[in-house]
Amino acid sequence: MSGHSKWHTIKHKKGAADAKRGKVFTRLIKELTVAARSGGGDVDMNPRLRTIVNEAKASNMPRENIERAIRRGTGEEPGVSYEEIVYEGYGPGGVALMIQTLTDNKNRTVGEIRHMLAKYNGNLAAENSVAWMFSRKGQIFVDKGKVDEDKLLSAALDAGADDMNDDESAWEIVSAPESFESVRDAVKSLGVDPSSASIAMIPQNYVKLQGKDANHMIKLMEALDDHDDVQNVWANFDIEEKEIEASLA
Repeated sequence: MSGHSKWHTIKHKKGAADAKRGKVFTRLIKELTVAARSGGGDVDMNPRLRTIVNEAKASNMPRENIERAIRRGTGEEPGVSYEEIVYEGYGPGGVALMIQTLTDNKNRTVGEIRHMLAKYNGNLAAENSVAWMFSRKGQIFVDKGKVDEDKLLSAALDAGADDMNDDESAWEIVSAPESFESVRDAVKSLGVDPSSASIAMIPQNYVKLQGKDANHMIKLMEALDDHDDVQNVWANFDIEEKEIEASLA
């Protein structure tokens, strides 16, 4: 994929990954609450909660914020009740989108997402319209300057990873969901903190975008990333370097 970029790389180039700490904390608090509500507040017995707690700690979220969110999920403290909904849709150029949300008002959320998609030449789709184009995988990104490639590859594969890909500024490690934690721990045992580590919906193939479609797709992804109810967005697009530079101009 040399010379091309997916959303993780584009965000890195635009300097957006670390610029929205408040948004990150809002997303994590919602995820902690929902994970605790669905699987209990014990991280040793709740793998989903354990993964989010680790992500919250890596994002330097204060421990009291983490614990309060978990108590809200278990009902020990009052709080807003969130519903988890994944919307499917299409973006410019026929790009497939999966939009994971946590909301306390699904009518508001679906209306706002529908509006954003329409603004950038996209539309909502029926359930299971695009889900088949994605595979649920563990996905870990490690900045290239932090670790030797061969050591990282060896540790990841020994821990159960399926593959390691070149994502320009980072290494992308892909695993089965059940191997995710062991692979992440193997990476951290090298003294490296991943820039991102989560269970993700990874596209099976990518749509190449150019010109207006590329520009609209970047703006749509930024708008979705900024929305308070949107937790994750997965999309099967690929954009050339020159198109990213044009969007930055």
